[in-house]
Amino acid sequence: MRLTHWTDYSLRVLMYCAVHAEREQPVTIREIAEAHGISRSHLTKIVVALSDQGWLETTRGRGGGLRLLRPAPEIRLGDVVRQAETDFTMVECFDAASNSCRIDGHCRLKGVLQSALGSYLSVLDGVTLADLVAPQQLRTAQGKRVMVVVGLPAP
Repeated sequence: MRLTHWTDYSLRVLMYCAVHAEREQPVTIREIAEAHGISRSHLTKIVVALSDQGWLETTRGRGGGLRLLRPAPEIRLGDVVRQAETDFTMVECFDAASNSCRIDGHCRLKGVLQSALGSYLSVLDGVTLADLVAPQQLRTAQGKRVMVVVGLPAP
């Protein structure tokens, strides 16, 4: 299974907002677009959808931008993926309306794939947005501890 660009970018927007949740000024679409090399117009559509789904608060105008509506530890990855992905039909027999498989009812593939999809989503349900952006402690060669946020550049 492969996530769509829409879902990938949705997760990036939420992660970026989580990393910068404590700063005074809200995050901007331009900022995220530049940080990830994504089209601003495409990100705008994603931000509107994330706002409509209750993940983001958006403020227009000077000093406006994006903020998470809920704390990062309360946002489960599985919920975001379920809302962002439009199709979990892995094979034809998952869709009763278009299923023309001649061995449907005798084949166990459908059950195995449904179980695998359930396990996949179950793992995502166990991960929060905070888990994805939590600072990690690393030791330098000199033995000093440093805090690092993985995957996102500083503004």
